[in-house]
Amino acid sequence: MTRVKLCGVTSLDDALLCVEHGAWAIGLIFVARSPRRIRLSDAAPITDALRRRVEIAGVFENAALDHVVGTATELGLSIVQLHGDEGPSFCAEVGRRTGAKVMKAVRVRTAEQVRFVRTFHTDLHMLDGSGGEPFDWSLARERRSDIPLVVAGGLTPENVGEAIEATRPFAVDVARGVEARPGVKDPGKVEAFVRAAEGALV
Repeated sequence: MTRVKLCGVTSLDDALLCVEHGAWAIGLIFVARSPRRIRLSDAAPITDALRRRVEIAGVFENAALDHVVGTATELGLSIVQLHGDEGPSFCAEVGRRTGAKVMKAVRVRTAEQVRFVRTFHTDLHMLDGSGGEPFDWSLARERRSDIPLVVAGGLTPENVGEAIEATRPFAVDVARGVEARPGVKDPGKVEAFVRAAEGALV
């Protein structure tokens, strides 16, 4: 069964909601320009409450290595998601210094970008859309890797089943598609998304 990562969590209440609906992972975004950015002081109660109950991913984009490592270590993140121009050696060092799983994300517009992710020997690969839109899911077959795949970008309760059938991922990732407003989850949409993912044909 395809796992679900619910990203852009900004409160303990929403984190608990995600776990109650069967999330495999929740995502805490540490990217300054994101409307779903979470402060360290708000993230700590979430990680304290849910550590070992769910995978907790921290999302970073072109952040300094010491910042990524320090944040991951302080919060006890189990996954570090790198969503910028970080190279293979940077990703490897994050894993070595934190002991967390590393997920390298690539925004997909072309087959070449999908093939590029193969250069990252991380624990997880993410293929993401651009501007909150889905990418061409047929491109996922260009990855040709045994590393578990996470698919993101423009997913909703209405299209996640199709995305899963097209890409056969390890997990799917959603933020905007299950929100009432940026950073605030809609319980009905969360439930519908998880049910649709669980019911998808793989």
